[in-house]
Amino acid sequence: MLYIVIPVFNRLAYTRACLQSLRQQTINRFRTIVVDDGSTDGTSEVLAREFPEVEVLQGDGNLFWTAGVNMGIRRALEHGADRVMTLNNDVICDAAFVERMLHWAHKYPEALLGALELDASTAQPIYGGEVFSWLTHRRSDLLEVLKPEQRRGLHPVTYLPGRGLLIPAQVFASIGLFDEKRLPHYLADYDFTSVARRHGFPVYINYDAHLLTYPEESGQEITRKQKSLRGYYEHLFGIRGGGNLRNFTHFALKNCPTPLVPLFLVNGYARRLVGYFLH
Repeated sequence: MLYIVIPVFNRLAYTRACLQSLRQQTINRFRTIVVDDGSTDGTSEVLAREFPEVEVLQGDGNLFWTAGVNMGIRRALEHGADRVMTLNNDVICDAAFVERMLHWAHKYPEALLGALELDASTAQPIYGGEVFSWLTHRRSDLLEVLKPEQRRGLHPVTYLPGRGLLIPAQVFASIGLFDEKRLPHYLADYDFTSVARRHGFPVYINYDAHLLTYPEESGQEITRKQKSLRGYYEHLFGIRGGGNLRNFTHFALKNCPTPLVPLFLVNGYARRLVGYFLH
């Protein structure tokens, strides 16, 4: 059985829309767990009333993304899940999303799978996976590399984000859960999928499965738009900071090939220190 785990904190309208899109899937062979990390907008009460099929777990407001996801994964595994999907609440699933993810999951039962992301306002592809060079610190965006006729099926990638990430249960048995101690919010998904790949689990982006997302609503985009010294500090040191130097250091030490670590760290620090003002 597939279990879908969705961590939430407020933004009830997004959660409703996401869960409604799951109700409209072409197949219903899955169950959903929402981890409500201390929402103050009535999320838990509304979900109990409007989505009784959804199991809601309660956090204390200090879980953030990684610990919230891990709480849901633990419950899913207790229920006997053979696959878990992590999903953000600010996405809309195409009606055939789950069906198309499971189609390839059955063909490649040990693979971790992500999905093609489309801008919810324009329906244009905005994220289709990437291949990363640890040496040059450059990302090769598959949307720029693949020809239109190649944008179907599976394509190998270096890592995947957690918004729509399908994970076989045996991956957790092999490498454990997401690293909530060292990566409480950002980079935990890239770290997890990178570690899984190094342990022999294939990591693919699935161009047949589509998610609608709201790129302008991400925490990183909001922070960068409202540039300030406080925002710069939060960018580099805050738990939700997209350029958090501590998180980046942990990610680099865990995943970068050892001979390249010094160069990778210097490159990465420089990008984070100046990147806030360039975007």
